[in-house]
Amino acid sequence: MMSSLLDWVSLLLRWAHVMTGIMWIGTSFYFIWLDASLRKLKETNPDLAGESWMVHGGGFYQVEKYLVAPQVLPEELHWFKYEAYLTWLSGFLLLVVLYYWGAESFLVRADGPASAPGAAIGISVASLLAGWLIYDTLCRSPIGQKTDVLAICVFILIALAAFGYTHVYPGRAAFLHIGVFIGTIMAANVFMVIIPNQKKVVAALLKGEVPDAKYGAQAKQRSLHNNYLTLPVLFMMISNHYPITYGHAYGWLVALGVLVFGGLVRHFFNAHDTGNLTTGAKLALPAAVVLVAAMAVMTSYRPPADPNADTVAFSDVNLIVRQRCVSCHAAKPTDEDFDEAPGGVIFATPADLRKYATRIEAQTVLTDTMPLANKTAMTDDERETLGAWIAQGARID
Repeated sequence: MMSSLLDWVSLLLRWAHVMTGIMWIGTSFYFIWLDASLRKLKETNPDLAGESWMVHGGGFYQVEKYLVAPQVLPEELHWFKYEAYLTWLSGFLLLVVLYYWGAESFLVRADGPASAPGAAIGISVASLLAGWLIYDTLCRSPIGQKTDVLAICVFILIALAAFGYTHVYPGRAAFLHIGVFIGTIMAANVFMVIIPNQKKVVAALLKGEVPDAKYGAQAKQRSLHNNYLTLPVLFMMISNHYPITYGHAYGWLVALGVLVFGGLVRHFFNAHDTGNLTTGAKLALPAAVVLVAAMAVMTSYRPPADPNADTVAFSDVNLIVRQRCVSCHAAKPTDEDFDEAPGGVIFATPADLRKYATRIEAQTVLTDTMPLANKTAMTDDERETLGAWIAQGARID
């Protein structure tokens, strides 16, 4: 009963996270595009940064942007903030339900520095808070005025987080935490900088004062950061279905590769939208393709099987599976965290092992995703044995 209820809670939270994320990303991408599409015509009001004409749904739209703010505040002003807040809140609650609640199975790594659920959860919360504080300090420091230097510093910050997470948590949890780490920075940008700065501008207008242009500049900087970080976060959120991305020693490098990939793609489109498609911007997309190909090769490469190697006896494979896998992958799992076999995969007969040989290779040989958190202490030699058996044709006779 409890397992079914948790599944429903997880499903509804995931649904809410996706829906609010679509709204947040949609408005973010739209306003970055809108800002890039602004053109200042001869007849444009000198108080305006520019205007943009659009057509959509059978109608024409004209949008103008002020350099700072209008002299008189309109009666109706639309804000865009709850999309970001609800995206982060639903995502964090999902983290609590899926990983904090089941920390012993999904968050704790026996050979890591946080071998107890409380420590693992504490590191998670503290790292998210620390990430935002360090990032915000960088942006407010003199470094924040140097775009290239700031970008390098933020990349290093995320790289350190990625490296740390992969040495504290199991692969799946580590990769997800990298996404949450970045997503927390993005949501905090909205909550702590963008919206407060907009409120300061509105407050000045209501007092009949001229708003300070620095508030708009700061908000625009953080909004642009969010734009560049969006694609990597989306990748982290969907990667839990693909252990090839996180289930090995180089998972943190894949995460950084995705971070660079997202930056390259957004750089191309942002440059395209501004009408300033330089040679460097044009090369961004080919570079992104080459980067993805390199990551795919790095994570998929496996030395060819030695034709002179001894044939692996199925009895050895079967023994490994019985000792390390069937506590979960059985018709009635003995692992207390599962009421039924994960993914419906059951190792009851030799034919089952042959049937799921490809999955075993993906999650146990090429990666160390299974057993979860290596609860049954599968050794590297045992993984190599399974890999050799599969390479030799997964014979069961």
